[in-house]
Amino acid sequence: MPDFADIPGLNELWTHTRGDPRITVALLDGAADLDRGCFQGANVTKINPYWQQPLEFDPKYIDIFREIQNLDQKNEVTETKLKEAIPDKLTREVLGAAFHATHVFSNIFGQPGTPVEGIAYKCRGINIPIGYGNDYYVDPINLARGINLAVDLGANIIHCAACRPSKTGVAHELLEKAVRQALENNILIVAPTGNNKGECWCLPAILPGVMSVGAMKDNGQIFKFSNWGGQYQTQGIIAPGENILGAQPGTEETVRNKGTSCAAPMVTGISALLMSLQLQQGATPDAEAIRAALTNSAIPCTLEDTEEVERCMLGKLNVAGAFQLLTGKQLAVVEVSTAEVISEDVRDEVSVVAAQENTISPLSLKVGDSGEKLTNTQTNITASEGRRKEEEGRSDGTPRRRQTQAVRPRDDASRKGMLTKRGNAHQESKEEEGIPPLKGGGEKLMGNQTPTNDPVEGRVLNSTEKGNDPTTIAQPTNGIIPSATSNKIYALGTVGYDFGTEARRDSFKQLMPAAVISGVQAPANPYDASQMVDYLETNLYEAKSLIWTLNIELTPIYVLQPVGAFAEDIYETLQNMLSGQVEAEDNEGYIERVSITGRLSDETVKLFSGQTLPVVKIYSPRGMYGWTVNMLIDSALTSVSAEREEAEEEAIRKSLRSFLQRVYYDLRNLGRADRDRAINFAATNAFQATASISEAVAVGMELHSIEVEKSPFCRYNSNCWDVKLKFFNPDNTRRAKKVYRFTIDVSDLMPVTLGKVRSWSVPN
Repeated sequence: MPDFADIPGLNELWTHTRGDPRITVALLDGAADLDRGCFQGANVTKINPYWQQPLEFDPKYIDIFREIQNLDQKNEVTETKLKEAIPDKLTREVLGAAFHATHVFSNIFGQPGTPVEGIAYKCRGINIPIGYGNDYYVDPINLARGINLAVDLGANIIHCAACRPSKTGVAHELLEKAVRQALENNILIVAPTGNNKGECWCLPAILPGVMSVGAMKDNGQIFKFSNWGGQYQTQGIIAPGENILGAQPGTEETVRNKGTSCAAPMVTGISALLMSLQLQQGATPDAEAIRAALTNSAIPCTLEDTEEVERCMLGKLNVAGAFQLLTGKQLAVVEVSTAEVISEDVRDEVSVVAAQENTISPLSLKVGDSGEKLTNTQTNITASEGRRKEEEGRSDGTPRRRQTQAVRPRDDASRKGMLTKRGNAHQESKEEEGIPPLKGGGEKLMGNQTPTNDPVEGRVLNSTEKGNDPTTIAQPTNGIIPSATSNKIYALGTVGYDFGTEARRDSFKQLMPAAVISGVQAPANPYDASQMVDYLETNLYEAKSLIWTLNIELTPIYVLQPVGAFAEDIYETLQNMLSGQVEAEDNEGYIERVSITGRLSDETVKLFSGQTLPVVKIYSPRGMYGWTVNMLIDSALTSVSAEREEAEEEAIRKSLRSFLQRVYYDLRNLGRADRDRAINFAATNAFQATASISEAVAVGMELHSIEVEKSPFCRYNSNCWDVKLKFFNPDNTRRAKKVYRFTIDVSDLMPVTLGKVRSWSVPN
């Protein structure tokens, strides 16, 4: 694609908008170099991940990496030369992701008059590095964290450049829920389908509701490496993905790349323009309407485009068709020179050349006399003399005519793809090599540094603490400060522990007494939680030598670090929680679930397994609870004795258990977003939920759904969220549903409930 202006319909769309600063696009990728000239004056920022520290590296490696990467050789040859020139694997991975992110970001936000002019350069952009290194880059929990952070920052579009290969299309639960939550918050997610020749799929691109994007060549043929099949067939489209011009770190020289990672930014940028258009028309940005317009207007492929039309998924990108479906109007056609784009900046200077007709004609495609060429009926538009020309070296000086594709009906025939074997993400054959692999990224790299072992805390620290702010914010090129995000945590899960190093594990094994199992004495096993509980009961000071974790279904999500004057009490609480978890389920002291409240720091800890987790600092035992579902139900029922007289106790128990299990499993989350903290507290403090359920059960209703939304009314300096429990009558589905609402304030570390439970009926 020589120029973005060559994308059919984009010139015409640019006459309506070049983006709106109220539309925010979050890029989940490596760490883009925002110091490049194309970003000067752009409304862009970078927010480093709170779950991993930026890494330092020698700037000379940027030039070395760029020189080798631009040799235009086979991927295998390039990789070999990079290994020889940059021995450290992590350095290569970080640089690869940084180059990738800079290229993608420039395609969307590059400013006019610079080497790379982006598609929607007036929109607001946020670069969120997913992780530094391959393993962290495609880690599903990190992807979930990145998506959640983008939601917190108010993104309208999330461009996720990462590809986690999958043969099944099934994602980690936290990633799946993060995607679903973003979609429910009216956010469009765009992701490349991957460059694996259809041998596997990519997460999150394959997840339902995601705007999946494959790649085609400049001649319109589909790249053979572009993934297809499965869910892609119902939500994927093809966009230009060859010879895409973009920026590089450390230089003003541009580079042309190809691949699905180059095609996806085309769709992201055009989606941002369409959302900006919605704002101009006085409407609210509608992510699903944008996605539907793009997918329903896609132009199906023919056998000339690909030997297997299934590879085309729903079809090719159709800007004019999407515009027409979205607005109900045809996209007007303009006649421009090759790089001549009519933008909002020069609209006042644009004069429409018209004799009898003084309006822009809508596009109408006509078949020429030969029956082979398509021409368009259009009216010329002349811009001010100061605008640059598209093809300055053109000998005849005649402008190029642009063609815009009209809406074409899509063949609904089933397209199914067969996958044979798994490949590595973003790898192509020699004749069709795409953009370099996404291997994790960052602007700083750990060079010869090694993690330091903390002998006191018993953990491997990747960095020193920089404060309670969970994000390190890169200074925007235009001085705009990104939105602040909360670092408060109120999470549910189970308590676990880790040793960090073999030496620390062996020290516990040496100090712990021998265990007696079935009358037989056995060596101490520090991995046995029962033995660890017994040891800590008499040696509580040793609790500080462990790495305490909060787990969701055996997956550690946070490291828990007690700090401050109440640290000893917090360690004792953690020990008691662990003690309850190892009890038999029929024991009164058994603990099934715990709640943790604290602040997310910018410190990370490396576990014995090599996994790196963010640290939550706990300042007080306040808000730390452990319970079982049955115990919580019994406690809650004692508070609603009046309602129990009208309702069957067993029915109340059943509905309350359904509510709690829904929160624990269907709505489980990382406990960082305000809405997540609200729903987690609603499950911990189940008394209000019990009052609602008791009243509903008394009239034969059952729980239907749980909703959490920002409260329209709140006291001053508070952050209030409404939890709505919706009930229905299983015996009469035509009967109106009943909604019970109670409000939770999450402005403090410890959430609190406000007011009374309110209820009303809604149509079924």
